[in-house]
Amino acid sequence: MDGVHLQQRARDRAEQLPGADLEHPFGPDWDDFKVRGKVFLLLTAVTGSPVVVLKADPADARVLREQHDDVTPGYHMDKRHWITLHPAAP
Repeated sequence: MDGVHLQQRARDRAEQLPGADLEHPFGPDWDDFKVRGKVFLLLTAVTGSPVVVLKADPADARVLREQHDDVTPGYHMDKRHWITLHPAAP
């Protein structure tokens, strides 16, 4: 899946969650989704390609990083609690 579609799927799902709000506290290059004031999803292309940054349970995050090459530690976030989803290579 390319980065644009990856971000759109994440955005669509986030918008379905009760109480989820989209904000831009980090500027227009970052879509920041929050529930009750807590960030759970970031969308950006400042890395050179569109990526999805998600908050995750540390154990789940570790397993996902170990099992998938396109899942890395969170970009500019706590590496234990956040993961970055990269578009799949063509």
